Amino acid sequence: MSRVPEASVFLVVDEAKRRAREKGVRLLDLSIGSTDLLPPEEPLRVLREALSDPSTYGYCLKSCTLPFLEEASRWYEGRYGARLDPRREALALIGSQEGLAHLLLALTEPHDLLLLPEVAYPSHFGAARVASLRTHLIPLREDGLADLAKVPEAIWREAKVLLLNYPNNPTGAVADWGYFEEALGLARRHGLWLVHDNPYVDQVYEGEAPSPLALPGGKERVVELFSLSKSYNLAGFRLGFALGNEEAMARLERVKGVIDFNQYAGILRMGVAALKTPREVTRGFARVYRERALGMAEALEGALEVLPPRATMYLWGRLPQGVDDLEFALSLVERGVALAPGQGFGPGGRGWVRLALVRPLEELLQAARRVREALD
Repeated sequence: MSRVPEASVFLVVDEAKRRAREKGVRLLDLSIGSTDLLPPEEPLRVLREALSDPSTYGYCLKSCTLPFLEEASRWYEGRYGARLDPRREALALIGSQEGLAHLLLALTEPHDLLLLPEVAYPSHFGAARVASLRTHLIPLREDGLADLAKVPEAIWREAKVLLLNYPNNPTGAVADWGYFEEALGLARRHGLWLVHDNPYVDQVYEGEAPSPLALPGGKERVVELFSLSKSYNLAGFRLGFALGNEEAMARLERVKGVIDFNQYAGILRMGVAALKTPREVTRGFARVYRERALGMAEALEGALEVLPPRATMYLWGRLPQGVDDLEFALSLVERGVALAPGQGFGPGGRGWVRLALVRPLEELLQAARRVREALD
């Protein structure tokens, strides 16, 4: 536990937010990805009905999750054309964050080597520490993708897992099919697992977000984690699913079997309904984020160096030379805006900030003005 920090930069910012609110500051909180968009109505209706059904009140073992896993497999086949066995190549998760932490425990032994980008979702680093893994951090290219060519051959030979996340939190970067073909080829050549954390699959602004599991040979090496939190605005309900290699699913199931009894059956029914949501609905959510991202990027031009927005509910921007991201975030709270310091996303995030696009555009533009004023 000494390897897991007691306090993160996010807790430091959260404490600053608490003090600001006590002073009466009206805060535009763009520091966490908790959306203001509402879920589709049908999943909520199904959940309300389940609450009146006593058969949903007990423990939920594997057989109870099968309708959800069957729907998840159908959803994946409809999206990518790859057929999966819901009994052996799918598993219900209490969110993809829980799934990743348990998956690393299932696939590795203490002191194994994990490859991940130098800028990543904070729980990726935390999950590696909990599993007692060593890490090799991959530098980013200019487009925000992990530069796989920069990993030395000796590191590839030693590694057990390559962990990626595209569309990416925090950068918004999107990988194409060719990138995943390269990653899968390296995983196959060096005998390591390719784990793809994919909660933002529906938040790509144009086209389709690729899935490495759908590539030829993907089932041999890939485990992919999905979440209902971002696609359907159901974050607080904590439901997701893992798809992929049969051996990896069996290992993950064994780890989870001593830790949890799955989600409430009513939430799993809700998940089935959510996965049946028409694509136009999720595309509509993505269009909202695209409008907000482009509007914010324009409003911040010349103040922050922003990666061109292509996906997700975030904007990733570099501060001017010499500005400390944590100090800037703390000072900005006093001006009524909270954002996430980049150093919380790994060593490569120092000097950057992440803005969550979780408020209407007019409020985001107010925040952009305050960012400019603070930097001026």
